This record gives sequence, structure tokens and C-alpha cells, in this order.
Amino acid sequence: MAFVLWMTGLPCSGKTTIVRELQKTVPNLAMLDGDELREWLSPKDFTKAGRDEHNVKVAHLARLLRSHGVPVAVSLVSPYIENRERAREIVGAGDAFAEVYVRCPLERCEERDVKGMYKKARAGEIAAFTGVSDPYEEPPSPDLTVDTQSEGVAESARRIAEFLSSRGLA
Repeated sequence: MAFVLWMTGLPCSGKTTIVRELQKTVPNLAMLDGDELREWLSPKDFTKAGRDEHNVKVAHLARLLRSHGVPVAVSLVSPYIENRERAREIVGAGDAFAEVYVRCPLERCEERDVKGMYKKARAGEIAAFTGVSDPYEEPPSPDLTVDTQSEGVAESARRIAEFLSSRGLA
């Protein structure tokens, strides 16, 4: 059965890495990575309006893939609660939509940042950077939370796979 996992968390929290691990065990799992999609789907506009628009586009793409029987994992910071609620509405998949909060403390995300984005944001070179100069609104009631500070990538992916199985989705 096709589903949409909406992976949300701070930059460098582990969203994309977990999805890549999950792809090893979930057949035909498509990943919609926010950074990759920005290269061709949306301008690099990180204002609130720009982020809202990007989230809507990605949600529509996820809905389209799911409607064709493709399971989808969206790896997107998606910093605002309203963005994630809107994604759930757009995808309209009922129990086949799950918000997965990839929780990781800001300090740990900064340690993992191989691109130096946090350092640039703290130096004022990147404006409106989530977690530094722009807020990340933690999900008040995600369908599942994985904590990438206390568990490894394989463990997080295993827990997500078990969650999908418990819902009859994988």
C-alpha cells in the first residue's frame, strides 16, 4: 500500500540519512528531499512565504506519487506546524500519511553540519536559517518521533518500518 512519511526536523537532524536507510527495506520507496527539490522545483527563497510555497509543491508531488501507488518519504525541514498540517490536508491519505519528527538537539545538528550552514547562519551570512535566525516549531503530536541523538540511523529506520507495519502499510 502506498503511503507518505513526512519527515520533519532541524537541518542536519538525520531525515535524509534515515530515509536512505529505510529505502534498503521498503520496496520502491521514493524520497522527496527538500534540498534536492529546491534545485529545480522552487527558487531558493527561504522567507516564510517561500518556505510555505515549497512545502505546498512538495506535498502535491507526494500526493501525485502516492495516487500512483508509490510509497513516499518526504525529507523536508518543514519548520512550521501550519506547513505540516497543510501537507496532511493536501496529501489527504488518512492513516497512510504519517508525520515523523526527527528530533535532535540543535547543538548536535550543528556538529553534524558538513556544509557549514549553521556556522554561516551564526555569522549572519545566511538569513532566516531554521534553528538559528528562524524558528522550528516542534510537532505537538507527531505520528512517530525518532531521536537521532540517542539512537542510530539503523534503529530509527527499523522503528519507522515497524510503525508502517503496525499500520498495515509495509
